[in-house]
Amino acid sequence: MKFRHFFTLTAALALSAASQAELVFKDDSGREVRLKAPAKRIVTLAPHAAESLYAAGGGDKLVGTVDYSDYPPEAKKVPRVGGYSRVDLEAVAALKPDLVIAWESGNNMTQVDKLKGLGLAVYVFQPNQMEDVAAQLERLGQLAGTESIAAPAAERFRQRLNGLRKANAGKPKVRVFYQIWKSPLMTVGGPQIISDAIRLCSGENVFGQLSQMAPTVNVEAVLEADPEAIVATGMGDARPEWLSDWDKWTRLTAVKRGNMFHINPDIMQRHTPRILDGAEQLCAHLDVARSHRPTK
Repeated sequence: MKFRHFFTLTAALALSAASQAELVFKDDSGREVRLKAPAKRIVTLAPHAAESLYAAGGGDKLVGTVDYSDYPPEAKKVPRVGGYSRVDLEAVAALKPDLVIAWESGNNMTQVDKLKGLGLAVYVFQPNQMEDVAAQLERLGQLAGTESIAAPAAERFRQRLNGLRKANAGKPKVRVFYQIWKSPLMTVGGPQIISDAIRLCSGENVFGQLSQMAPTVNVEAVLEADPEAIVATGMGDARPEWLSDWDKWTRLTAVKRGNMFHINPDIMQRHTPRILDGAEQLCAHLDVARSHRPTK
C-alpha cells in the first residue's frame, strides 16, 4: 500500500514538473504557442526575424530561414526554405524545427496555418511600433532560452530610442511621403512601423490615414498631398533611380526645396535593432528639410 502511494506521489510530482517546464506564450496574432522547453531548432520566415534572433542571442539555434536573410553575415550560411512570401513547406518540415517564427503581414498566412497543421509550433510576430522591437527581442530570448543576452539588448534599444525621442520632441512637423517602390507606386500606411519612425522624428506621413501596411497610391495623390520631403528606399545604399522621377513635378514643395532623400531599406524596413540606424538618418533628413524652409 505504501509503495502504491509512493508511486502515485512520484507520478504526480513528475507531471507537475513537466507542466512547470512547459512554456506557454500568446503571439501577436493572439494565438497560444506551447513549447516543452526553449527551442533548439528554429526556422525563421522573414529576414528581419533571423536578424533579430541573432540579436537576441539565438543565432546558433537557427537551422533554416528565407531568401535575403543576410545579416549578420553568419545568416547567409543558413539553409533556405524559400522566400518570405512563398515558403517551401516540405523544406521547413524536413528541418524538424521545434519552433517556426513567422511574420503576420509579410508571410502567406495560409501557408503558416499549414505549418501549424503539420504539428509545428509557430510564433507569429507583428511589430508595428518602434517599442515593439525591444519586446520582440525579449520574447525571442524567452523562446530560445537566451534571456541573458536578449534582455540587455532590449534595454539598449529602449535607451537609444528614448534618446532619439527626446532629441526630436517639439521640432516643427515635416510632411513626408515615404516611397518604398516605383511600379506600382507604394508607400506606408498608418499601422506600419515606418510611420512610427516618421512620428519619432517629428514628421507626418502624408498617407498615415491609410489603414494598409503598404498601400498603392498614384502620382495625383502625391501631388495633392504636396509633401515637404520625399524619402525613398531602393536596393541597398544606392540612391534609387525613381527618386529623380519626381524632379519634373516642380510644383511639389519637396522638389522645389531639394528635399529628396534616400535610406537603405535594410536599416529602415526591417523590424530589427538596426531600424534605429535608419531612424537616425530619417531624423537627420527631416532636419535638413527644416533648414530649407524660407526665412521670413
